[in-house]
Amino acid sequence: MGVWVCARAVAQKVPTLGEILQQLQENLNQYDSAVPSFFGDEHVVSSAYSRRGSSHTVTDSTLYLKRIPRPDDKMNLQESREVKRVNGKPATGDLIGGTLYPHGAFSDDLALVSLSQQVCMDYSLKSIDPGPSKDAILVEFASVAAGERSTACLMQEDVSGRVLIDPETMQITRMQFHAPHHIIGTGMGSLDVTVEYAPVALGGERFWLPERISERMADSLFSWTYDATYRNYHKMEATSRILPFEETPAP
Repeated sequence: MGVWVCARAVAQKVPTLGEILQQLQENLNQYDSAVPSFFGDEHVVSSAYSRRGSSHTVTDSTLYLKRIPRPDDKMNLQESREVKRVNGKPATGDLIGGTLYPHGAFSDDLALVSLSQQVCMDYSLKSIDPGPSKDAILVEFASVAAGERSTACLMQEDVSGRVLIDPETMQITRMQFHAPHHIIGTGMGSLDVTVEYAPVALGGERFWLPERISERMADSLFSWTYDATYRNYHKMEATSRILPFEETPAP
């Protein structure tokens, strides 16, 4: 009887899809309201392939996420980067050597699975096969038909994917999605994205930030891959010290 009661109690702890979406929305609200402006190291290995051959680029940059005030007293999370080195040589600028950079993993992507996007996505709670992630929660998603999407939908193209959620923290640890009709230049192809998240301490609080981002774009003539890793996150902050009138500041 004791074993049966224990098993039943464990079973009752499995959250419903509604409870999962509610928790992910609370996580998102907390992130949007509390994550400070920060910067970190970004290491990118990108490759481009076409019928004419291939090219490979290694780029090291500083990634910035800045909180930008809006007129409605809310904040925009703005991503930018400063390129430091390309293929081991010093460089400056945002787009060097043909390298492309994804945007959204630090600001909008987490909202793809949340209550706020429930009118834009069909969600389903799935069982997960035994393996390294056997204890994770798996939610699959797919965008609603184009005619049903409002301007509030983050994805205005067809997309499907899945997220893995850590059951203890209820944080997304991995997100994958596929867009089969993605605009590439003046044409159309496919886009596949995988984002892996890990906990990071910033300003005395813990936030789940991208640890690795992998992307692949392809059309009938061209394919491009991108693999980025992130580390050394730091909160952006300025310090000041008031000096006595007779003290000369150090150079």
